[in-house]
Amino acid sequence: MRILLTNDDGIHARGLHSLARELSSIAELYVVAPDRERSGTGHSITVFEPIRVIKTSMNEAKGAWIIGGTPVDCVKLGLSRLVDEVDYVVSGINHGPNLGTDVLYSGTVSAAAEGVIMGVPSIAVSLNSYDEDMEFDFAAKFTRNVVRVAMKRGIEKKTLINVNIPPLDEKDIKGIRITKLGVRNYDNLFEERQDPRGNTYYWLGGGVIKEEQEPESDVLATQEGYISITPIHLDLTDYQLIQKYRKSFSIYLSVSGATE
Repeated sequence: MRILLTNDDGIHARGLHSLARELSSIAELYVVAPDRERSGTGHSITVFEPIRVIKTSMNEAKGAWIIGGTPVDCVKLGLSRLVDEVDYVVSGINHGPNLGTDVLYSGTVSAAAEGVIMGVPSIAVSLNSYDEDMEFDFAAKFTRNVVRVAMKRGIEKKTLINVNIPPLDEKDIKGIRITKLGVRNYDNLFEERQDPRGNTYYWLGGGVIKEEQEPESDVLATQEGYISITPIHLDLTDYQLIQKYRKSFSIYLSVSGATE
């Protein structure tokens, strides 16, 4: 069994190394991770400049590489050129949550999504705390068990598993919930500043807006002390609207009238 491990916090992140120790006990491990933190890069890829690759060593891994690109670059390169016959892609452990609509911004989840796109079952995992003193040991052990279940029971190839673990002691975790994506919006406060040459720039800040969540949401589950496990399908089509739009757009629009 071969696992490609990546993240968006960079090659030196504690979450990555904690997870590497656990996964190396159950599989042949390969690590392909960014050279620095790449949080919030979403599914971006590098196309207008070269992607630098440095081979390195990691005690737990059969092979390890530092990538001068995004988390998605790591998976693309890892699966295409660096590692043969990978059975699973695991992304994490992220230092902070990836819940609800955050998954669209997340480099952690996007790395797993790229694994799915390339035909490899994938898992993303996050520890829901930004505290620098947080320990990743329990989260890493839990992820190892998730991977074991995946090995035994399988994962749908077109779906990734997104795991979020609340920042609690193991004894305080209430259990596990299989969840749906919740709502996660931000204040989006742009602070206006000036550089030394007098040019204006903006710095994005703002916290999470507290919103009502549906009972099955991942946000609510972690707030209530449960580990959330969310299957995420990459097909974004709204199938319920297909027939409605076929009817309404065919009536009011035509190709011949497109330039009128």
